[in-house]
Amino acid sequence: MVFGKLGVVGAGAMGSGIAQVLAMAGAEVYLSDVDEARAAAGRKAVEAGLARLVSKGKLDQAKADAALGLVHAGSDLAGHSDRELVIEAASERLDLKLSLFASLGSIVKPDCILASNTSSISITRLAAAVPSPERVLGLHFFNPAPVMALVEVVRGLDTSDATAQAAEALARDLGKTPVAIRNSPGFAVNRILCPMINEAIYALADGVATAAELDEAMRLGANHPMGPLALCDLIGLDVELAIMQVLQAGFGDPKYRPAPLLVEMVEAGRLGRKTKRGFFEYP
Repeated sequence: MVFGKLGVVGAGAMGSGIAQVLAMAGAEVYLSDVDEARAAAGRKAVEAGLARLVSKGKLDQAKADAALGLVHAGSDLAGHSDRELVIEAASERLDLKLSLFASLGSIVKPDCILASNTSSISITRLAAAVPSPERVLGLHFFNPAPVMALVEVVRGLDTSDATAQAAEALARDLGKTPVAIRNSPGFAVNRILCPMINEAIYALADGVATAAELDEAMRLGANHPMGPLALCDLIGLDVELAIMQVLQAGFGDPKYRPAPLLVEMVEAGRLGRKTKRGFFEYP
């Protein structure tokens, strides 16, 4: 491993998944969140993810135990003070991320790399919140992080070559494939994927077909492993909405206008799998 001590800020689905990947590669991980309960829940999610791999015969119990032993959870951002690289994986809100980067910038070591798992927010804007923007970049993992092979490595305006090269080396150490992406609203995958999902929501609202029928059509007709509406439920309707808003604001193009049905469902708290109800219902 190019890094031995890593940090993850945000212990939700993405943060805990990233922490699991890092620990399985042999890194010591500090996983933090706003309170002890959420941090502990994130570590429990890591434990559950490792247990699933053991049950499927993809990981032996000794290695799972060793990986879990490398994950420490807490609510104090100061726990990242000795980290070599910290990945922010908080909610997709610019104000929250800017606040976290400003705090982390005053906590971490001068040579620590700060990365964001943001799926759409400008890395250059986040980097402006810290004293050394050359050591800031985007490391965009995909959900579920232990399974998905891609990591978008996004350079801000001031990101140094050394920072980008170290981040790409980390991704390869994790068994992932790093792809260099220019800083732009939505980066690459979400700039293409999220408007497609948004269009599927428009089609649903227009009565073109039911949610199940639209997803089946895309699975069979476009050979997608998962239909766009089920995928939106997995991503989270609130995340889809946030990305579409970033695309609309960033490009100023009406083609990125979020579907009114998407907005209404988020307002109703129907966020997908995380709330057990989105375009489909979950037990």
